[in-house]
Amino acid sequence: MRIGRVTAVEEFPQARKPAWKLTIDFGPEIGVKHSSAQITHYDRDELEGTLVTAVVNFPPRQIGPFMSEVLVLGALDESDPAHPVVLLRPDRGAEPGARIG
Repeated sequence: MRIGRVTAVEEFPQARKPAWKLTIDFGPEIGVKHSSAQITHYDRDELEGTLVTAVVNFPPRQIGPFMSEVLVLGALDESDPAHPVVLLRPDRGAEPGARIG
């Protein structure tokens, strides 16, 4: 698992469930990766520039016409069915590419 910075957020109308297409920078060792993330209750402006935690060593997965290369992590919030996923992200001081320890 590594920390990445979301650099771009695009709509993904072809996804079966509402999702964003994310471009995430994981620093020089891993580079830029893409992910399909079902976190549409987060606004685009809220996601761009934010740090996220992701699994970077899963095999890529085809999501419709899009290749998702990493899995962005979140906690399930069963008390709020309208916003079921809460992103796991550092609150300060982490750089893209940092390992989770």
